[in-house]
Amino acid sequence: MWAIVLTGPRRTEVVDSWAEPEPGDHDVVVAMSAVGLCGSDLGVHDGTRPTPALPWVPGHEGGGRIVAVGSAVRGLHVGQDVAVEPNYCCFSCSPCVRGMTSGCENRLSPGITVPGLLAERVAVPARFAWPLPDPVGPEVLACVEPFAVARSAVRRAGVTPGTDCLVVGAGSQGLLTCLSLLEAGARVFVTDPRDDRVAVAERIGARPVAPGPDAADGRSFPFVFDTAGVPAAWETSAHRVATGGTVMVIGMSNEPVGLSTMELTRRQLQVRGTLIYDHPDDFAATVAAASGVAGRLAGLLRPGVPPREAERAFAEARTAPGKSWIDLSGWGEDDR
Repeated sequence: MWAIVLTGPRRTEVVDSWAEPEPGDHDVVVAMSAVGLCGSDLGVHDGTRPTPALPWVPGHEGGGRIVAVGSAVRGLHVGQDVAVEPNYCCFSCSPCVRGMTSGCENRLSPGITVPGLLAERVAVPARFAWPLPDPVGPEVLACVEPFAVARSAVRRAGVTPGTDCLVVGAGSQGLLTCLSLLEAGARVFVTDPRDDRVAVAERIGARPVAPGPDAADGRSFPFVFDTAGVPAAWETSAHRVATGGTVMVIGMSNEPVGLSTMELTRRQLQVRGTLIYDHPDDFAATVAAASGVAGRLAGLLRPGVPPREAERAFAEARTAPGKSWIDLSGWGEDDR
């Protein structure tokens, strides 16, 4: 079958001889329609996040249509459109037993620890394939998973309607965080050094704030969502959070950031990391909400890129405003 495979740092190829998936009794086979790209995929693509083998099928944000079901699968059937929840938790480690599956010690992640979704067909454990309650376009399937990440961060923060919130970083995850906060009834503000990214956030209702920790308006916010995770963004987050406020850290980097315990204590700040989502409730709630915000989700997306131009999609994900994704709905001769 056809697949997009990584053969080395920043080198992908479309191949027509990739092995068909071998589903188990508890799996479904999904014909993929769309796959979104995020920072994790870029790390895999450029080799800074090593894969178990090469060539390697990347990609973890996406969905498609069920074309086969295992003998033990119940409640799913051929022909259903599903979003893939691409973090297969073990259900038995200590975090999983506590309900914190986002911290699973044995998690399998398509595209990162097991082969990914950028293929014609993939086998998915049935409990991680979520049927869409209403029809949506492939572009929505490309962003259900990162939307779940954003919605989970908002849930964990405890944001209530009418609360002023600042989103630091207007990359794809920042945009989805803006949308999630708007969905929760918050008053959303956004800052990013790049005006073109801020403009996308403004289109869905976020209000721009001047970039940098020492911006002239001097405004502070009870909740700050740091979606970049790099030192420059952290400086803005730490300076812009109000006394007694909360910084939710979504973006990740290996670079250290500065915050003294003196400042943390005197300002009575809460700083919390938020990783993916917890199975099953977070993903189930996101799938249920997706069709209702499909238009706004689509407004954050760049045009889909055909498989033969996968390298362009990865390049756009690094630099272009909006959410980049690869459209697999055709896999016809013209799209290979």
